[in-house]
Amino acid sequence: MMNDMRRNRKSLMILATMLSFAACRVALADEPAAPAKPTAPSLADVLAASGLTESGYVAASYYHSNGYNTDHQFDDKHDSFQLDQAALTVAYQPKEGFGALVNVAAGEDMKILNTAEGSNPNTFDIIQGFVQYATGPLTVMGGKFVTLAGAEVIAPTGNTNFSRSFLFYAEPLTNTGIRATYAVSDAFSVTVGVNNGWNYSSLQTYGSKTGEFGASWTPSKAFSLTAAAYVGNDPAYDAQKALIDLVATYNATDALSFVLSYDWGQQKQHPAGDPTLAWNGAAFYTNYAISDQWRVSLRIEYLDDKDGFVTNTGVAQTLKEGTITFGYDPIKNFELRMEARYDKSTQPSFVRALDDSGLASVFADSQTEFALQGVYKF
Repeated sequence: MMNDMRRNRKSLMILATMLSFAACRVALADEPAAPAKPTAPSLADVLAASGLTESGYVAASYYHSNGYNTDHQFDDKHDSFQLDQAALTVAYQPKEGFGALVNVAAGEDMKILNTAEGSNPNTFDIIQGFVQYATGPLTVMGGKFVTLAGAEVIAPTGNTNFSRSFLFYAEPLTNTGIRATYAVSDAFSVTVGVNNGWNYSSLQTYGSKTGEFGASWTPSKAFSLTAAAYVGNDPAYDAQKALIDLVATYNATDALSFVLSYDWGQQKQHPAGDPTLAWNGAAFYTNYAISDQWRVSLRIEYLDDKDGFVTNTGVAQTLKEGTITFGYDPIKNFELRMEARYDKSTQPSFVRALDDSGLASVFADSQTEFALQGVYKF
């Protein structure tokens, strides 16, 4: 009997303990969950709230040429790994009132850009830096900005090929001055401006400025046409330099597009009576998205350098090239580009080898390049 009572008492104690534990769990479950800790705003949130926008990219490459990539704008070496560009753009551009934009970049490409602008060939450059005022359909900018001319741009993110065309090599890169754009309608706008000339960020000599004129017509999502013209004295020649540029784009489908670019240019000489140096050329691009991750871009072009001005040889020649580029996007913000290019000239003007002192010693009428480039956007 005594043992039975002890067993019953022990069972009651165990049952009471279990009921107490269950009651505690129910009570805890009924209590409201602790509020989540507030997260700090991201940089993008802070910038968006202030009206600022920021974007950037990093592009690095390896390329190999059987020569020294004569008449190429940025990929001008024989065999090299390099940081092409690392760039950041910060802008405040309201639809009404004052704003500004700053676009800075570093890398091997900036050495070429600095040299073209008459500065020391260092690896840092302010590609664009300007203030603006917008009112209604009119926007006025003052400072330094990229050129209106051409189908290709300085930033690799705006191109479908790794290398730039011969036409890009023969066009201005940046302009420093004043530019005004007026939107006549949603489909048509005109631009006029005055600047220091082709790539000159400053001038130490007297002389007239260069006028720029542009027009853009986009009647539909499928078609657009832009025109640009530059006319003014070049300080290096103290004579008029002129360029007319046309670019037509046709988007046949969401996956297939065609671009045709045409240039005509001339450089007069001083004193009067010396022959005018002229050139013209055209480039045709076909871009096709094979899938969500793969694309291919084909470029063919010619440049008729009638007096050897663009090639800086003084010898009349016609340059032609064909380029094929495959792009692979494993993720949204990154693209791997694989490119093959073949250049041909009517004259043996491409540097094939250098002597011990670093001077060109062997020339050829063709050159070939293979390149690999990675571009990350943020």
